[in-house]
Amino acid sequence: MRVGTVMLIGGAEDKVRERVILTRFVALAGGQKARVVVVTTASIFGAETGARYRLIFEELGAEHVETVDAATRADAQDPAAASLIAGASGIFLAGGNQLRLSSIMGGTSLARAISDRHRAGIVVAGTSAGASALSTHMIAFGRAGASPRQRMTQMGAGLGLLPGVVVDQHFLQRNRLGRLLSIVAQNPSLLGLGIDEDTAAVVTRDQILEVIERGSVTIIDGSAIETNAWEAVRHLPLMITNAVLHVLPAGYRFDLQRRAPLGAPALRAIESGEAASR
Repeated sequence: MRVGTVMLIGGAEDKVRERVILTRFVALAGGQKARVVVVTTASIFGAETGARYRLIFEELGAEHVETVDAATRADAQDPAAASLIAGASGIFLAGGNQLRLSSIMGGTSLARAISDRHRAGIVVAGTSAGASALSTHMIAFGRAGASPRQRMTQMGAGLGLLPGVVVDQHFLQRNRLGRLLSIVAQNPSLLGLGIDEDTAAVVTRDQILEVIERGSVTIIDGSAIETNAWEAVRHLPLMITNAVLHVLPAGYRFDLQRRAPLGAPALRAIESGEAASR
């Protein structure tokens, strides 16, 4: 199976200056030959969101940009939507509400078409809610705070493109460490990925994650965790020990299979100011 790259974007990516993250997406989708489909299901302002990303990707040189605004499950079952996905070289899931996205798209022909194209080797990116929905396990909603507590968040099923992880976004900016810790405490087999705004985790088909742009990616490994999550009641604080936490800024890599940091890549990420010149 030749699965494609997955780009997990923490939201609020730069859309007006260097646009490093969006430039990387277009490059992975084929550059000037890119055929991009923007899926705006997560947003209640689908038409406006789609129009904005369409203009951006066209300005970045993509040959062809289409939008899919599946606002209902009937829309997501429309063969025309799946047909657009089938011709894409890059798929971009816009932000909004990840529970809206999964509730509308889960189990539909649109979701299957996205999965099929990813397995065929194309890049799939998601920003904010779109990033959370790309994993098998998804944070549906939850409360902010640095301290993990019982019943702090609710899990749901994502689109399943990236197994073995759970993704949170706007991580630093919305103080979401506690809820990611609580999820990993309850599901120690999962790696928790917390992605800051204007930051992306680019995951290749060999499960190597590279961090690009302004913030950091926080990775929580609960393999050796000890916790009272199974017996804590109501909204009490959780006891968590032996969790391993990695904080990786731009240019650093992480092996998701081995659960080990790899340091900076030999081919460094595009830095701010370089995107326009490339």
